[in-house]
Amino acid sequence: MEGWGISLRSWDMLKACARKEGTMTTRHVVALGGSLLRPEEAEQRTEWFGRLRQLAVHMEGNGRRLALVVGGGLPAREGITLARSLVSDTERLDEVGIAATRLNATVIQQILLDIGCDVAPIIPATTSDAAALMDAHHLVIMGGTTPGHTTDAVAVALARDTGASHCIIATNVSHVFDKDPRHNDDAVSFSTMSIDELAGITGIGEPLAPGASAVIDPVAVGWAKACDLRMAVLDGRDLSLLEKALDGQPFDGTLILP
Repeated sequence: MEGWGISLRSWDMLKACARKEGTMTTRHVVALGGSLLRPEEAEQRTEWFGRLRQLAVHMEGNGRRLALVVGGGLPAREGITLARSLVSDTERLDEVGIAATRLNATVIQQILLDIGCDVAPIIPATTSDAAALMDAHHLVIMGGTTPGHTTDAVAVALARDTGASHCIIATNVSHVFDKDPRHNDDAVSFSTMSIDELAGITGIGEPLAPGASAVIDPVAVGWAKACDLRMAVLDGRDLSLLEKALDGQPFDGTLILP
């Protein structure tokens, strides 16, 4: 189990929970960071989207249902920066970011529809609508929903509403760290941790400012804690890691237990 970097006991606990939950494990929710859609190299973009298509076909072919909650990334930051010169209300700025997440979600939806995947034909605006669409389709793609709630929080809420046992955060960092590794060379990564330990790093319940980012936002952490949801964080730039996680195989990342 070296890929996870977690103890055998923790891994056995996950397998036991999966067996106990039965069909619930066929529903998966993933938060895809918006930055994953915009690698600098055009060739990398094409390869990433190709791997995402393969993953979607793999999930559908196995009869599993997957919801992707897509972040806003660069379009959200650019839109919020543009609006901020004239708009000071944070909820209005959040609406700009939410529109960007739905744009990114539409890009992925159309890429998957183009190859004949069973994708929901609309981008749901609420987690209850998304949960209903998961009853009818193998793949549901959505963005943000409400000002103050990041797509991480939306993914956690959707996992709760669909009865999924876990939520995977696929972002542009490999693990949860004790501090931002982009600015701290001595940042220490975690291979496994409790939700309370995560809350000690991220805070809990306090919304992020419009356009701000964190490995998992505090609202999502609070909701995951409230519903005893298992979470994982991994580097979504390498979609083989996400595929392994969805298949229940060991992978390199951080496992967060209730």
